[in-house]
Amino acid sequence: MAETSTARRYGAVFDTVAAEYDRHRPTYPDQLIDLACQAGGLARGDRVLEIGCGTGQLTRSLAARGLSVTAVEPGQNLISLAEKVAPGVQFVNRRFEDAELPEPFAAVFCAAAFHWLDPDVGWRKVAESLAPGGVLALIQYCGVRDPKTAGDADALIAALASAAPEIAAEWPPLRDLDTILAGAGDRRANVSEVWAWVGGQPVARSHAAGLFDEAEVAVVPWLVEQTADELNALFRTTSPYHRMSPDQRHALEQGNREIGERLGRPIRSSMLTVLVTARRASRLASQA
Repeated sequence: MAETSTARRYGAVFDTVAAEYDRHRPTYPDQLIDLACQAGGLARGDRVLEIGCGTGQLTRSLAARGLSVTAVEPGQNLISLAEKVAPGVQFVNRRFEDAELPEPFAAVFCAAAFHWLDPDVGWRKVAESLAPGGVLALIQYCGVRDPKTAGDADALIAALASAAPEIAAEWPPLRDLDTILAGAGDRRANVSEVWAWVGGQPVARSHAAGLFDEAEVAVVPWLVEQTADELNALFRTTSPYHRMSPDQRHALEQGNREIGERLGRPIRSSMLTVLVTARRASRLASQA
């Protein structure tokens, strides 16, 4: 438990690189946002909560759909940038676990941030923030094993292992699409287990099964082509980069450049954007 809490503290690094985060982090597919809104039966003016909005990659899309958005984000520098792209949103500069929020919301959204919450608190607080029947929508990018990009993926993980073996040892192995979907389907009865499976993070909690009805999963596959410099710039906005020593960072960035030079083309990665939705149970299970 102590190791997990320590790891979550690395989430604070995003506020120190807010401008780079905003520049290099991608937005989320309209197709999946529309699916989430359909799952929640959302209409213009409905009140929704976003957890960990960052610089507004998802926030702007929710606001553009006419939703009344309350966005919780502990990083003030991140909020300052999000405010520019999502006017009219109510921002709450607190950790979700500590925030006092109006209730209830028709939906709760969280994009690439749920693993920074304390899962012993987060799943229940989300459920309690939702109106009965309200929808939780979790969105995440993840790599996928694909024969067309497997060589590039293997080269990248080898470069990471050479530069920072302790971080490479923790890196989730790439799985093919069928494996990802089958594993998610097997875990549908507990949305926290689905999300732990998708993201490779220790967020599964047994009590979450009594808080939400069965999860639904949708994915959008896509191919990323990046120069080594673009890949390095993106990696600088991640928490593993900030766990490395300066020498390790230099070695990794040089290793990625050597991959690009060896390939003589952009480095290719197969990715999924994954949406997991679950409906708040009509009656919440008591705290275990």
